[in-house]
Amino acid sequence: MAKPEMPSTGRVRAGPSPIHGTGCFAVSAFAPGDFIGTFTGPEVAEDGSHVLWATHDGRHWEGRLGTSVLRFLNHSDEPNASFRGFDLFAVGPIGPGEEITIDYQP
Repeated sequence: MAKPEMPSTGRVRAGPSPIHGTGCFAVSAFAPGDFIGTFTGPEVAEDGSHVLWATHDGRHWEGRLGTSVLRFLNHSDEPNASFRGFDLFAVGPIGPGEEITIDYQP
């Protein structure tokens, strides 16, 4: 039986993670400040697995249930990427094949 293909955007892909379960990996290199992708999915009112909360004004929060490969981002105390709203940017150099990580509680 063929192994199911993991999600990919061409810029990032999902795959087995040494951190936890499934992770999100760079397909090509990113320099600090490079746009990686947008966390997409339907708006939700309750927290849950693969939900990202973002604010644009510091007062009103919007939750999205992740449907893109970015839902597989894992936590790191030394992340190499960070969200601005729902857009993800590299905060350090990320090499091809390297796992992309964020700080869940910045």
